Amino acid sequence: MKSCLVVDDSRVIRMVARKILEELNFEVIEAEDGKVALDACNKSLPDAVLLDWNMPVMDGLEFLVALRQLPGNENVQVIFCTTENDLEHIQKAISAGANEYIMKPFDSEIIQSKFTQVGLL
Repeated sequence: MKSCLVVDDSRVIRMVARKILEELNFEVIEAEDGKVALDACNKSLPDAVLLDWNMPVMDGLEFLVALRQLPGNENVQVIFCTTENDLEHIQKAISAGANEYIMKPFDSEIIQSKFTQVGLL
């Protein structure tokens, strides 16, 4: 079973993402900020990361930069999922190593489409 780390400071967003991803047969791990997510990745890299931008402690971009330094990181598909929808944010995310970008709010169809695009489904 593939794994997905859902990184978002909103418990509601994590819960919605978990439900969608479990229906797509993913094992879901949750983290409320980039630091907790990075700690989880240091233990075991997931197949995918669904990543928020704006979070306390360590934001999504800082987490992504740190993740891309870890051995084996090239196999992790990172999909930003955020309200930051201007071109500058999208370019920063892609430059830092994001594979895809989703705007909030999202639904099952959007998640399924993006995960298919990056080869996870």
